[in-house]
Amino acid sequence: MRTAEIRQSYLDFFEERGHRIMPSFPLIPHSDPTLLLVGAGMVPFKPYFLGTAKPEHRRVTTCQRCIRTPDIERVGITARHATFFEMLGNFSFGDYFKQEAIPWAWEFVTGTLGLPAGDLWITIYLDDDEAFEIWNRKVGVPAERIVRLGKPDNFWEIGVGPCGPCSEIHLDRGPGRGCGRPDCGVACECDRFLEIWNLVFIQFNQDEAGNYHPLASKGIDTGMGLERTAAVIQGKENIFEIDVTRPIIDLIARVAGIEYGAETGADTSLRVIADHLRGVTFMVSDGILPGNEGRGYILRRLLRRAVRHARLLGIEKPFLASTAAEVARRMREPYPDVEQRLEHVTRVISLEEEKFLETLDQGTRLLEGVLGRLRRAGRDTVAGADIFQLYDTYGFPLELTREMVAEAGLKLDEDGFKEQMEAQRHRARKARATTGYHDMELTSLLESLQGITCRFTGYESLSQRSLIKALISGGRRVEQAGEAAEVDIVLEETPFYAESGGQVGDCGVIRGPNGEAKVTGTTSPGEGLIFHRAVISGNLSQGDEVDAVVDGERRLAVARHHSATHLLHRALKEVMGSHANQAGSLVAPDRLRFDFTHYTAPSRDEMEQVERLVNKQILENLPVSVSITSYEEAVDSGAMALFGEKYGDEVRVVRMGDYSTELCGGTHIGSTGEIGLLKVIGETGIGAGIRRLEAVAGQEAYRLTVQREQLLRSLAESLKVTTTELPARIEGLITGMRGLEKENDRLRQRLIGVSIGEMVAGAQPIDGTDSKLVAAEVDAPDMDSLRAAGDQVRGRIRSGVIVLGSRCGESVSLVALVTDDLVAGGLHAGEIIRQAAKAVEGYGGGKPHLAQAGGKNPSGLPEALRMVGGIVRTALKQR
Repeated sequence: MRTAEIRQSYLDFFEERGHRIMPSFPLIPHSDPTLLLVGAGMVPFKPYFLGTAKPEHRRVTTCQRCIRTPDIERVGITARHATFFEMLGNFSFGDYFKQEAIPWAWEFVTGTLGLPAGDLWITIYLDDDEAFEIWNRKVGVPAERIVRLGKPDNFWEIGVGPCGPCSEIHLDRGPGRGCGRPDCGVACECDRFLEIWNLVFIQFNQDEAGNYHPLASKGIDTGMGLERTAAVIQGKENIFEIDVTRPIIDLIARVAGIEYGAETGADTSLRVIADHLRGVTFMVSDGILPGNEGRGYILRRLLRRAVRHARLLGIEKPFLASTAAEVARRMREPYPDVEQRLEHVTRVISLEEEKFLETLDQGTRLLEGVLGRLRRAGRDTVAGADIFQLYDTYGFPLELTREMVAEAGLKLDEDGFKEQMEAQRHRARKARATTGYHDMELTSLLESLQGITCRFTGYESLSQRSLIKALISGGRRVEQAGEAAEVDIVLEETPFYAESGGQVGDCGVIRGPNGEAKVTGTTSPGEGLIFHRAVISGNLSQGDEVDAVVDGERRLAVARHHSATHLLHRALKEVMGSHANQAGSLVAPDRLRFDFTHYTAPSRDEMEQVERLVNKQILENLPVSVSITSYEEAVDSGAMALFGEKYGDEVRVVRMGDYSTELCGGTHIGSTGEIGLLKVIGETGIGAGIRRLEAVAGQEAYRLTVQREQLLRSLAESLKVTTTELPARIEGLITGMRGLEKENDRLRQRLIGVSIGEMVAGAQPIDGTDSKLVAAEVDAPDMDSLRAAGDQVRGRIRSGVIVLGSRCGESVSLVALVTDDLVAGGLHAGEIIRQAAKAVEGYGGGKPHLAQAGGKNPSGLPEALRMVGGIVRTALKQR
């Protein structure tokens, strides 16, 4: 069976048993800050297992694309490890349980796939007698082929919350693929026993004390590795030789001019490149871009490891982008969107690959410099800080550093490197944003709110008569709250929009019989729940009838900015290209921020064109309409769905005339004319391939326009011209200033020329030789002028050492020059400048003939210059 046939057979099998087939979700987890990437089929359904959302379908089956990197060092070496893989899964959310899930698993594996029952082994949790009985008595697996394992192998838990035992199906591939140890079994790490199916029985809830309580609503989470299964069915030695992966390996081998299977080391590199390229292609297609943190760093790491292994194969030029087309072609049947986004994918890969090839060359030179200094100093270990700088700042792979250092006969301080890495992780953990309640606290709180929901009425009205269903203070439910208490309020119905999709939550007031609450923000911690973060005046109690009133002026300002983002998105695609996809947004009452994918900084003309297009649609006063339809119908009609967003069967479609159609749950104005005006106020890059545009609309745009007009009038009055004459007047002032600067430079050069003559005349002989030493301070505005002065001095003396320094504010610059004869005699300008720079609290280096340095202590310049004579004499004695 082809891999595609296995995939479809699985989905069909469970569809016949009442499951809803759902498409693979993007690799970016939706609304889950605890995860960087989707690494298992159950991840998109985590809210259903945690109880924070209600499923539309209680039986679901998927084939989910996944990225997982803990075993990255084993990829290409073992037969089964990969960073990118597809996970087949069937899920039950409070519907069927073990009695159905276990027999279905066996039926599919032995019936549909035709695997021999005699080659299959079962693992269960230590005391899961129920699973044992079903496997043994109902399915008929012999007791001796059912192995009980402990928590590390057969129990799934994530701390406080739902958890349960696991049961796995393992295929015995024969002693020939094993380790040969007498105790080799299903728990062995060798390649003999291959896990192909994992059933997780979600049947307990773990409390904060670590106690397990049976769940009233139990669940099933199944995972079956598609590539592993395909390798077995297709009779391949490993997952890299199946029909969707082997052609990619063969293509890479042709580029390298080698043959797969000829040499073990080369085969490992081919498998690593193929695996990582599959992951990179899908990650970029799903909207992830290379970066230095989070999922962007994982993407960059995979791509750079692929480039590194390509170098080991002798591939020097960029090739990954072109090879990504083969990945897209092989995966077009289940994932047509990857091929549709191929232009964007190849552009991102190409830019990153070319940049890293430059990094490799730069890193190699830097490392060679480090190794050279170590040898001269008589040391044999590269410091952890140096390794980390190469790795973190320059992206130089640790394994390449390790290789080059070993070739030089030196050692690495890997413990020091690990300390630096841990310090970086600590900084990243501290910087990670947190909102509201942490996972464990939220899970416990949501349990106390079971059965409570809040209906949003804010599309139709800004006020609502409602009932307080719950009050939360300090993370716990309370019956009432008094003066100045900070609380979260849950209402039966609310007009307050909860923060979502980049749009900030509403503010306003909730008035009760004995007090009121000033609402400062609105969030949704789980499906069907809305929290109103508020400060109380007076007293509010659970059960109070209240009037919930949204700040209408603020809501309107937010709506103007939100509708403007839709127009911006379409305008950016028209001007920059169809690849300009939304990569994040903020919609607030006073501004909007729109992140989009693009490879270079837009020109001023392009930004003006975007702004002009948006304002054209505003002036045309296009009607804004909202409709509810199915996701398929919406996308077929041309509606834009955003990367990383999670959509249900029914979606809300916002149309602005024939210009813009997007899936959106936010609040909008009735026609584009209500936006009034849009002004772009800034554009910048925030990461590789991501640009950020900031703008204001409505009243804020008018206010900005007035401020700019007032500024122009003020400048015109100061210069005693009209506003229309202002550009010419400023240009005249700039021209005059440039003339003065040139005259100033001319005079400075004359002064430097005079001082050069004095320096040459006062040059000191070096230890009675004909060579001269010049060490002096000059008035040079920058490093270029300082080097030019040094060149002039060197031209006036036949043989010698010149060190010049200049001050500029709180910094100091130094330059050192050595004539050819003294370089041949062993003097090195870089070593001279490096020692002298210590006196100005600086550092530097360079070539034997020319070196430069910078420092932050100008008061140390006289001492630095005084030291030069001693440094030179010492160096000459050591020749």
